[in-house]
Amino acid sequence: MTFPTALPTPRTPDSMDAPVLRWAILGPGWIAEQLVASLQAHTRQEIVAVGSRSLDRAQAFARRHGIATAVGSYETLVALDDVDIVYVATPHPSHLPHALLAMDAGKHVLVEKPIALSADEARQIAAKAAETGLFCAEALWTLFLPKWDVLRQVLDGGLIGELRSVHTIYGEHFTDDHRIFDATLAGGPLLDLGTYPLAYATSLLGPATTVAAAGVPDPRGVNGQLGATMVHGDTMSVIATTLHGWPRNEITIIGSDGVLTVEALHNSPGPLTVTSADRSVTLTYDEPHGDQVDGLHFQAAEAARRIAAGETQTPIRPLSASIVSLEASDEIRRQVGISFAKAGLVEESH
Repeated sequence: MTFPTALPTPRTPDSMDAPVLRWAILGPGWIAEQLVASLQAHTRQEIVAVGSRSLDRAQAFARRHGIATAVGSYETLVALDDVDIVYVATPHPSHLPHALLAMDAGKHVLVEKPIALSADEARQIAAKAAETGLFCAEALWTLFLPKWDVLRQVLDGGLIGELRSVHTIYGEHFTDDHRIFDATLAGGPLLDLGTYPLAYATSLLGPATTVAAAGVPDPRGVNGQLGATMVHGDTMSVIATTLHGWPRNEITIIGSDGVLTVEALHNSPGPLTVTSADRSVTLTYDEPHGDQVDGLHFQAAEAARRIAAGETQTPIRPLSASIVSLEASDEIRRQVGISFAKAGLVEESH
């Protein structure tokens, strides 16, 4: 096969053109702030309500973003007649009960990543979505970026040949008071950061058939860093995650005819390169980007398009893919000795 002379262009529709839905924010934390700002800057979506266990907090969030309705109860929020879809943005241990709460009230849901603590919890969410016929997806926003569509086209078109392996890491630095060090919030890097490498590896290579994992605890009471080598049939992945600093957060995808590299930060808008196996040709795709989370609107626009079309899932991140990622996460936790036994239903965190 002749190596390409140009990369494909993204097929991602303009978020401004997505059908308009009425959104409610369940849990006004940091990521909800970022999503609302992105929606208001890049879409016509309407954020009509926000709910918190603290009415004062909901009202403050509503004032900052010009949202008409603020309520002090999640039950009240999901019962509102003028809401089409609920964005679940509470801490990880609360994703399952709050996703079920919204769907039981007849509302579509977009659930912040990770969709749940475990594969079993994700299966419960998927079962409720199937029972109610409502749209449900994990808000793993990176996979909705235009550059990820370019990546899919490169791989689906066989431009780097047969896939051999995926190598990826994600780490950050956090201050001591960050919730990631709180065991009651399922802290540690696996769910907050490791969700990205696990999603990349399993979405590209399929379920892990063999997992070999190791990790090191953090003195503050959670896992501090871990890594895993996974076999996926006749391919393999190597993933790692740490809360001790910023490595060069890239994805390297090796094929028989070339290598695709998603450059740092891989989970944000930015460049990717494709290089021939003999390194004689290098092609680059870049995309406009602002701050790290400027592209959050793409996942919401995709949800709006699917719901308007009467669909209950998105092929970009189907619930089955979320479950497969969490199956790998569960096995890594088992081998490393990470327990979420202290994690319980938590309403909100800052």
